[in-house]
Amino acid sequence: MYLLDTDILIDIQRGHTPAIAWFASLSEIPSIPGFVAMELIQDAQNKQKVRKALQLVAPLPVVWPTETDCARALSDFTVYHLSNNVGLIDALIAACAVGRNATLCTFNVKHYRVIPELNIEQPYSR
Repeated sequence: MYLLDTDILIDIQRGHTPAIAWFASLSEIPSIPGFVAMELIQDAQNKQKVRKALQLVAPLPVVWPTETDCARALSDFTVYHLSNNVGLIDALIAACAVGRNATLCTFNVKHYRVIPELNIEQPYSR
């Protein structure tokens, strides 16, 4: 199972050919953490861009962290925030992936690489 990070969806939104080709080649639809949809909305500068972000994620299953995932996110955030600059939302996204034994597709390796048991994949060339 693949979970997509925000940067992957931004590449698709911007029409980055390798991102679109990779996405089209998938045999099963990936999921997104609800926080990824929220980040896309947060980055939108007007209502039209909010609508486009929502259209982009509409066909994708949205997953949320369980209580156990949230406890893991709190632990990882506490340990890695100061030492490795892991952000709050990144800790929650990572916990969603670990809790589902999913692979997180992202190019934000710098922040995620310290999270134990997290499988990360950079799915195409940038």
